[in-house]
Amino acid sequence: MSKKIGFYHFDTGKYGEQIVYDPERLKSKIIQRERKNFDSGLLFTPSWTLKIVTEKIKELSKVGIRIVFSGSPRTLYEAFGDKKNLGLINVLEKEYGKKNIVILFIKTDTKTSIFRNVNRLVCSVCATPVMYQEGIRINSCLLCGGHLKKRVFDNPEKMKVRLNEYKTRTEPIFAQLKRMDYKMKTINGEKLPFKIFEEVKKKIN
Repeated sequence: MSKKIGFYHFDTGKYGEQIVYDPERLKSKIIQRERKNFDSGLLFTPSWTLKIVTEKIKELSKVGIRIVFSGSPRTLYEAFGDKKNLGLINVLEKEYGKKNIVILFIKTDTKTSIFRNVNRLVCSVCATPVMYQEGIRINSCLLCGGHLKKRVFDNPEKMKVRLNEYKTRTEPIFAQLKRMDYKMKTINGEKLPFKIFEEVKKKIN
């Protein structure tokens, strides 16, 4: 969507990873805590995530940039905040208007998620993910030629932790969104990426 339709791709996990691995921030106790969470497969602390995401949203909305999120919101607090802090949904409504928010649910089987993540590689330079293809070995990024690496949490056990985090902390968001009259557009995530993208384009019109 970012490349074809002109959205800014906000990958919360990647954005947080860049912050917790920033050499200039490593002395911070908060950064040390969040890096420990990240490396173990746990979610970042919701209050910290909401803070960094909200700051970025406001920065982008000021210049009229549309956003496509992957990885946000991941917890009820991130989505809806509390009495003192606006959640991500409220911030987006305020900055962009409720009618301009589209929620896509790309549904995949647990086994599919684990297989894809465990077998994927990511470029160490431009962070482009490289899909697993049986019988084909790719040693460098097809986009920039950078060295390919595995992400810290891309192993079966850590993926199980992350999927459990998703089930217990992210799925409850859906029910609340429905109560707020949001409609989720469900997409079959078992297909190849280009097929999924065609369906996404139809759903967002």
